[in-house]
Amino acid sequence: MKVTLIDWIIAIVAVAICFVPALFVSKRSSKNTSEFFASGRSVPWWLAGLSMVATTFSSDTPNLVTDIVRRNGVAGNWVWWAFVLTGIATVFFYARLWRRSGVLTDLEFYEIRYSGTAAAAVRGFRAVYLGFLFNCLIMATVNLAACKIAAVLFGLDPWQTLLVVGLLNVAFAAHSGLWGVLVIDMIQFFIKMTAVIAAAYFALTLPQVGGLSGMVEKVSAMKGPGGINYLDILPNFSNNWEIAVAVFIMPIAVQWWAVWYPGAEPGGGSYIAQRMLASKSEKDSLGAVLFFNLAHYVLRPWPWILVGLCSLIVYPQLSDIQAAYPNLDPGLINHDIAFPAMLKFLPIGFVGLMVGGLVAANSSTILTHLNWGASYLVHDFYRRFIKKDGTEKHYVAMGRVATIMLFFVSSGVVFVLDSAKDAFDIILQVGAGTGLLYLLRWYWWRINAWCEVVAMISSFVVSVGFIVLGKEGILTMESAPKLILTVAITTVCWLIAAYLAPQTDRHTLIDFYKKVHPAGPGWEVIRKEAGVSKETAKEHGDNIPMALLGWVSGCAMTWSALFTLGNFLYGRIEYGIGLSVVFVVSSLVLLMVVKRLWAAKSSGAMDEPLNAGK
Repeated sequence: MKVTLIDWIIAIVAVAICFVPALFVSKRSSKNTSEFFASGRSVPWWLAGLSMVATTFSSDTPNLVTDIVRRNGVAGNWVWWAFVLTGIATVFFYARLWRRSGVLTDLEFYEIRYSGTAAAAVRGFRAVYLGFLFNCLIMATVNLAACKIAAVLFGLDPWQTLLVVGLLNVAFAAHSGLWGVLVIDMIQFFIKMTAVIAAAYFALTLPQVGGLSGMVEKVSAMKGPGGINYLDILPNFSNNWEIAVAVFIMPIAVQWWAVWYPGAEPGGGSYIAQRMLASKSEKDSLGAVLFFNLAHYVLRPWPWILVGLCSLIVYPQLSDIQAAYPNLDPGLINHDIAFPAMLKFLPIGFVGLMVGGLVAANSSTILTHLNWGASYLVHDFYRRFIKKDGTEKHYVAMGRVATIMLFFVSSGVVFVLDSAKDAFDIILQVGAGTGLLYLLRWYWWRINAWCEVVAMISSFVVSVGFIVLGKEGILTMESAPKLILTVAITTVCWLIAAYLAPQTDRHTLIDFYKKVHPAGPGWEVIRKEAGVSKETAKEHGDNIPMALLGWVSGCAMTWSALFTLGNFLYGRIEYGIGLSVVFVVSSLVLLMVVKRLWAAKSSGAMDEPLNAGK
């Protein structure tokens, strides 16, 4: 692709606009680990929410969505649209609980919720497992997309791309801490959205596409694998039941609550929990997660989907992409490369904006994962188990060392991955079965640290077992049965541990109850032992019926808004108007619920400042 001087200037200016403001917050981030990893717990809801959205909008996300559209049509996106249920549940059932816990990282939660050696062991193990191993896999998928995009746009080798993005990301992540990440994310979100909307617009204006109406007409005439209609928002259950089960029934019925996935963790976790813990109040925590889910599922998907649909017209087969880019490494050719392949049609100026937007997309995610992973390795492993008496400056310095190490390791993993979709499937499979545990541990006192240990081990062993047996040809099955079996086996294992393994110390449970005020019958035994009356518990606890109403209305509002936009783009005006009515009604209900919940301050706890985590 030819990149002119004007494009380079626009790209450099876009990157500078994102990164230069972060230079002015480095001094504040260097004060202590609370500032470096949690921004002093003073982040407003809108900044925390924007940061969550920017983080989940990485350089691999458009590639992933394009891959899904080309393989399974628009309806294939239910594999992540189903996580609306997870995200909105976090808003109404978990955001305030996380904020009340007062921890610096979500792993610190283990030692206020559980007791004994097992609690410390789970915290240390997950610090390395998630902060290092899992985190490096996620960053590798992001950088793999960056390598593919750079190969298409500039003909760069993967190591050259990694060197460029590495110097930029590592320098700012190590220098400015979470404050810098938040500031960069805020600016990057708007640049990235402008860039992908431009990509969709110019893809639609191609003569071979013929605008929105032309795209709809031409793609409607195509049939995908198994006879799927690429434009369908819901899968066709009558024509291809297997695909419908894989892309819709499993995500809606099982995946959203059973699978742990970064950014959509049941009950909240990873960098979503980090932003909630960094919020300045419970109100801001709730507002940040609500804003994130609306922007994540409603504002972002359709520009990517439109580019993916247009790519089916321009490059019907992977061989067409290879023919258009004869010098491209054949090992990089997969459906996910169709998105960068479509960028060749951008005019002068917009190429530069897209380059700047893609750099921003890569950086917003990598910066967050570097800071989040370093917080686990330093606060939850190094500080907790290796050097407990260091100064705050020492731990901040170690955070910077961990940041650099994480990037180098994750860069190495890039060379063993094939596509973003493959990595997405691996992450879902390995995390299967643990989600229900993360939902219930806030609402059932009997769950103990050994449940977490057993869930992680059983989920990993079963998942790896399926992978090995599949490669050996001993046991081959579709992803849906594998997911169900993994969830079932893992759930049975941790439920047995809940009753037979050593229980959490009663004093720890009582302290946790008094600090967090979890609601529901699962804590009745502990409430009585703590000497808290039902009336007092009701004053401090959350309104579960109101939270349920908020969850239902929030999901209805998010999905109706997403599909209203899609139907109007397709020219299906009647469907669009009908869904608009659903959107308005559910929005009014949601506003009523949020107003009631925000007004119901728990004895001032909603705005009560918290001390730094231990």
